[in-house]
Amino acid sequence: MKNNSYLKEYESVSDEIKYISNSLVRLKILETLYECPLNMKEINNTTGLSYSSISSNIHGLETEGHVYREINNYYLSNCAKLQMKNILEFNMVIKLLNKFFTILDNHIVDIIPSKSITEIFLLENAKILESNEINAYKTYDFIEECLTQANEVKCVLPFFYKNFNNKLNELIENKSNIELLVPSNVYELFNKNLEISNINYFSENNMFLLISTNDVMVLGLFKEDGYFDQNRLLTSKNEKSIKWADNLFNNFKNSLNKWVFTLIIYNNFLNALLNH
Repeated sequence: MKNNSYLKEYESVSDEIKYISNSLVRLKILETLYECPLNMKEINNTTGLSYSSISSNIHGLETEGHVYREINNYYLSNCAKLQMKNILEFNMVIKLLNKFFTILDNHIVDIIPSKSITEIFLLENAKILESNEINAYKTYDFIEECLTQANEVKCVLPFFYKNFNNKLNELIENKSNIELLVPSNVYELFNKNLEISNINYFSENNMFLLISTNDVMVLGLFKEDGYFDQNRLLTSKNEKSIKWADNLFNNFKNSLNKWVFTLIIYNNFLNALLNH
C-alpha cells in the first residue's frame, strides 16, 4: 500500500520537474547556472562536462523554456530558479535524513509541526552529539553549558530535571529573557520551582526537547518506547539552524494556542448545554 502511494505521488509530479531531474547532466548545468549566469566555456570549466554534452542539453533546456541566452551568457528562467530551489532543498533533506539517521530512526518525530519539517534543510550544519562510555552524561552536561552561556532562551522541556531548573533560575536572576513550554503533568512542579511568568503547558503526548538560545540550538527526541533518548542530541551554532529552532518553537507554541482556544470553546459550549 505504501509503495502504491509513493507511485501516485510520483505520477503527480509535473513533466517539467521530471524533465529537469531525470538527467544528471541537465541537473549539473542548472545547478551551476542557479549560482550565476555563465557562458559555455565557464560552464565547461565549472562542471567538467564536454562541450558537446553542454551544447545539446542547453539547447533542450532553451527549447523547454528553462534557460535563455543573452549575448554569450546563459540564464535560468524565473520558473527554473524556483524549481531548482525546490530540487536543491529536497536533495539537502535527503542528505540530512541519512546524516541524522541515528537520531530519527525509532524515535517519535510526528509531533514536530509540518511547517518545521518543510524547513529541515536549514539544519544543514547541525551535528549529532552523543554520550559515550567516558562521559555518560555528556548530553545533559552540554545542555547545562548552553543554558549557562545564554542571554535569551526559548525552551520546550518535556520533563523536570533539577540541574536544568537551577540553570534557568540563574538566568532569571540575571534578568535573561526566558520562554518555557512544559508538559501539563509537570507544569505545577516547574511553576513551583521557577520564578518565571512566561511559562505555558502542553499535552503529555507532544514530546520533544528543544532549547534555542542566542547562539545555539539543541533538539532531543523521545524513542518509540516512550523514553527520552538521553544519549543523543541534535545541535548547532549555525544561524540558520538557530532560526529553524526558533521557528519550531513558535510553530509548536502556535499549535498549542489553537488547541487551548478550541478547548475553551468546547468548555463554554459544554457549560451552556449543562446550564440550559
